Amino acid sequence: MLMKRTIIAVMCSAFALAACQTQDAYTGEQKTSKATYGAGIGAVVGALGGALIGGGDSTDRRQRAMIAGGIGALAGGGVGYYMDSQEKELANQLRSSGVSVTRVGNNIILNMPGNVTFATNSYNINAGFYDVLNSVAIVLKKYDKTMIDVTGHTDSTGSDQTNQVLSQNRANSVARYLASQGLNGQRFLVSGAGESQPIASNNTAAGREQNRRVEIKLTPLTN
Repeated sequence: MLMKRTIIAVMCSAFALAACQTQDAYTGEQKTSKATYGAGIGAVVGALGGALIGGGDSTDRRQRAMIAGGIGALAGGGVGYYMDSQEKELANQLRSSGVSVTRVGNNIILNMPGNVTFATNSYNINAGFYDVLNSVAIVLKKYDKTMIDVTGHTDSTGSDQTNQVLSQNRANSVARYLASQGLNGQRFLVSGAGESQPIASNNTAAGREQNRRVEIKLTPLTN
């Protein structure tokens, strides 16, 4: 557990100084945020065809697997343009959905709040959220040169173990559904971060609501 949290902390620090351009999920307005968005490192939860177990070289392994499977890697200036186009289409698809689209360098973060994705203490996807995930899947199928990290998060209510399991199950539910829409399982890394990566204070109801979320990080496939 200590090693896992240390790895997570190191990864988070890499993003801490980056100013993020975020589109408000309801108004469509672009704004600058200093919020830290991290991808959790952990074991793949359940059976997701082709998905890899988390680890320090998981990105390299996915890159090799995808390239070996015939997906060409992005190079040079093409990376930024490719991610710009993908970001624009995701923002258009997800406007007014409750899901925010954030750019961090050449990565894209989709933040799916728990209050619109799942019922309290449940990892069953809300019926009304399937259309949103379908919209995400449409874009991710078109832009297949990106790796997909799906990470579940909770607030600090409850035990560490309960939160860890719930976060993993929620991430797995989202990843499984996306994969069922025809996405290559080799693109996925699925993990649960429990309560270890809050983006707001757990001392208020509003802050805890923000911390209950599933994040999807999209990383370009490069050589």
